Amino acid sequence: MEKKFMNRALELARAGMKKNQGGPFGCVIVKNGSIIAEGNNRVTSDHDPTAHAEIIAIRNACRILNSFQLNDCEIYTSCEPCPMCLGAIYWARPKRVYYAANREDAAKAGFDDDFIYKELDLSPEERRIPMIQTERKKAIDLFKEWDLKEDKTQY
Repeated sequence: MEKKFMNRALELARAGMKKNQGGPFGCVIVKNGSIIAEGNNRVTSDHDPTAHAEIIAIRNACRILNSFQLNDCEIYTSCEPCPMCLGAIYWARPKRVYYAANREDAAKAGFDDDFIYKELDLSPEERRIPMIQTERKKAIDLFKEWDLKEDKTQY
């Protein structure tokens, strides 16, 4: 691991925090030993609950690479990814992730995502936000159409 990449992620976290863009989170994406994309938390400045540092960096990197995957990339992030960012990281498929603070450190600073991890283990009808299934057959029909589509891009 290159400490300079983690230090850059931490610099981005501090800069975004000082500009009141969001929480103290930063992320860089590295390919072939060079930073190709960066991001810092912009939740409050962008009025976007998904504007986490990792999500912003992943979006930037994918645009630069003209790909929806981060093959042969490494992610350096100032904190262990939250459940949303963890999902995005798995979809992007980098080769590894380095993080500085862990989720317990984040919770002590007021960023407690533990309840989301717990919600994932519950059935949809048991979650805090009601989740009601409807029109399942129509959705399944769409999946059947997708399965038969000859010009699809698998991911």
